[in-house]
Amino acid sequence: MHIRATIFEDNKALRESLRQLIDSADDMVCVGAHADANNLLRELKADQPDVVLMDINMPGTSGIDAVQQINEHFPAIRIMMQTVFEDKDKIFAAICGGASGYMLKKTPPPKMLEAIRETYAGGSPMTSSIASKVLEMFRFQQTMGKKEFINLSERETEILALLVKGKSYKAVAAICYISFDTVCTHVRHIYEKLHVHSKSEAVAKAINQKLV
Repeated sequence: MHIRATIFEDNKALRESLRQLIDSADDMVCVGAHADANNLLRELKADQPDVVLMDINMPGTSGIDAVQQINEHFPAIRIMMQTVFEDKDKIFAAICGGASGYMLKKTPPPKMLEAIRETYAGGSPMTSSIASKVLEMFRFQQTMGKKEFINLSERETEILALLVKGKSYKAVAAICYISFDTVCTHVRHIYEKLHVHSKSEAVAKAINQKLV
């Protein structure tokens, strides 16, 4: 039995190299390779993969949004995120969204294949540098055990929910039809009310305190 893998990656060269890598393995087959996730559900229905390799940064539907859609509509599919940068905010958002593993794109081919196998088997493979960041975020969450009264406005709650989904300030501005500077002002107020100092801390507290 072959592990059926589908790739979502906007970089054509990397997409093709991943396709070739997967097809070179005796126990795997690449059933789909897509440049974006804009037709995600239709393509997954056609591909019927066991494992999805998902680029976190893509035009249109982001990798984080895609993870949430996959978990809602195809909960049996395992998802391994891929990224270039060790971005704490996006790592946290992807894991909370339901990603199984998280690997850097520069991972050597043999380790990438092992990560796909581990994801398929129900594991959670992570590049070591990313795993350390996950532990760091987990420790931060552990310091916020008790329920707090946090009075966010409707707009602040809306913006915080978008940050939890991994949206950038620019994307938040476009979605909310407000200026970038206005988003920054709202975020500053959110930080003050949550008693945090960074986006990743705000996201962690929002999830821990069930604010969104």
